[in-house]
Formats: sequence, C-alpha cells, structure tokens
Amino acid sequence: MITAATSQSTSSIQPSSAGREVLLEIRGLAVHFETRRGVAKAVNDVDLSLYKGERFGLVGESGSGKSTLILSLLNMIKPPGRIVHGSAKLNRRELTNLDGEEVRQLRLSEIAMIPQGAMNSMNPVMRIGDQLELAMAEHGGGEHSVRELMEMVGLSEATERLYPHELSGGMKQRACIAQAISLSPKLILADEPTSALDVVVQRQIMQTLKNLQNRLHATVLLVGHDMGLMAQFAERVGIMYGGELVEVGEVDKIFVEPKHPYTRLLIDSISSFETKGDFRGIPGNAMSLLNPPSGCHFHPRCPNKMDKCQERPPTLKEIAPDHTASCLLYEEGENS
Repeated sequence: MITAATSQSTSSIQPSSAGREVLLEIRGLAVHFETRRGVAKAVNDVDLSLYKGERFGLVGESGSGKSTLILSLLNMIKPPGRIVHGSAKLNRRELTNLDGEEVRQLRLSEIAMIPQGAMNSMNPVMRIGDQLELAMAEHGGGEHSVRELMEMVGLSEATERLYPHELSGGMKQRACIAQAISLSPKLILADEPTSALDVVVQRQIMQTLKNLQNRLHATVLLVGHDMGLMAQFAERVGIMYGGELVEVGEVDKIFVEPKHPYTRLLIDSISSFETKGDFRGIPGNAMSLLNPPSGCHFHPRCPNKMDKCQERPPTLKEIAPDHTASCLLYEEGENS
C-alpha cells in the first residue's frame, strides 16, 4: 500500500532533526553538455545534503549523472560541459565559483577523490612514496608521514619504493586511498573505487575505507551501481536516474521499503542464493539525455506508470521522516 505524502518539496525540507550537522549542501545544481545534437542535461536541478561523518551512497545506472555530479564539486567539468546554475557549499563555502588556485588548495586538504581507474590517476614513472610526498608538499605538508599512510591503508613499508605497474589492482587502489587521506580531508569522493576488483578485494577495500572514515571523522560520498555494496557500506543512499535524484533515505529503510519504482527494480536485480540463476534486469533502455521522455523520465520503463506520468514531471517530496521520493504515486489523494 502506497500512502499519500505531503506536498513539501526538498527545497524546503530541513536537515534531519537528529542534530547532525550539514557538511555539504547542494541546491539546484545543473550541469549541461552542449553538443551538435542538442543539450544533454547530465545533472538536472539536484538538491542534496550530506552530514558530517556520514557514509552516503549515490546509486544509478551508467549515464545517470553520478560521476558528473561529484566532478562538478571539484570544478572538473570540462567543455562542452558546464555548470549552468545551482550551488554547492562545503562547510558553507561555495565551490562552484572558485578560481583555479582556490580549487587546487581545496583539493586534498578539504575535499579529495578516490578515482575509478587507479592506474590512470598515478604517475607511472614516480615511486608511490614520492607521489605521496609530492602531493603533501604541494599543500605545505600533511599530518601523516608516508610510512604512516602506508600502514593506515594496509600496505607494507616496502610499497612506497615501488612503481604503480608493480602493484596489484587492490594495492594501487589502496595507494590512491592513501593519497586521498594524506591531508585528512573532510569530504572524500569515491567514484566506483572497486569496480575493477574481484569481490574479495572489493570487501577488503571497502572495509579499509570505512575504518579510515571513522578514524578521520570524514564524510564519504560513494558513487556506484552495486546496490549490494551500498547496503554493506552506506548509511544513507540517493538514487539517480536521468540526471535527477529520485529517492533519498536511510539505507535500511530503502532496502526494506523502497518507494520509487526504479529503486525497487534496482534492488530486485541483486542476485541472491534464493534466486540463483534468475537474473532480473530493468526493462527497456537507459534514458537519452539528449531526448528525454515527457513527464516523468522513468515512465517508459516503469511497471507502475499512469496516464499522467507522461504529462507532468514529479517533484522530490518527503514521504516519511528523512525519506524522499520523486514519483506521482505520492501526489495528494493518489493511492496505489
């Protein structure tokens, strides 16, 4: 039974009443890419708040806007992409209007990124220890020595004398994590950091990241498409589709009672021992950012679509304490 929700939009929803302090506040953020075929709205008016010391997961299919969103926080959107409008504040400091030097000083010291491709983010002709020392020296030094960083991420002292090509995939990812935490940033952006690793190493890397997050009292924004991984790591989860947030809530509540049809389908696609051999994907094709459908962007693939879903887009509404969803099923007076 889906109950009717309030008409309050996320733009007016205040942070949780649990007394948690907001670290990152995103309001109305939009990132567009201008192409010969038209404008692709990769991120479309996103509102999101992250609390200090929390683990937040951002989930969605490829092309949903997850990576573009976190790259915009680091001013790493390159032409033909640009931030069209909106605000992103870290500790009340606006990120979208910083110049090059201000962004450089902010990286590692306040906000750091763990990339998806560890090998591509490292200098192939510099030893691991030298790369860490150089990064810290560029910012006036760090709180930890290279040896301490190696120990914190579970690498041996000898690793600092190796070149990137001499490391396994898991070791390279740990080295990237060591660089990201070298200046104890308040916000760590992890862009699918385990996508190229086997499941055993994935679990080890995520446990290392969780331990470091607790030690540094940092906020981690984990981007990915693996709902199972999010269930193990995140405290809250945001679901993105077509450049928009369609659901945000505590991970336990979302997995027990997902509100948006897209979220339900993502969860149903997780394999389990009970459904061994029964792989259930989401029907239809991912949305085209150049030619999005009218009304609700998910309606061509939605099992719960109604006639009005093709006519007008839904808005993100609070449907339960600290739980929002964007679906016309939750309009006033509409039950299903």
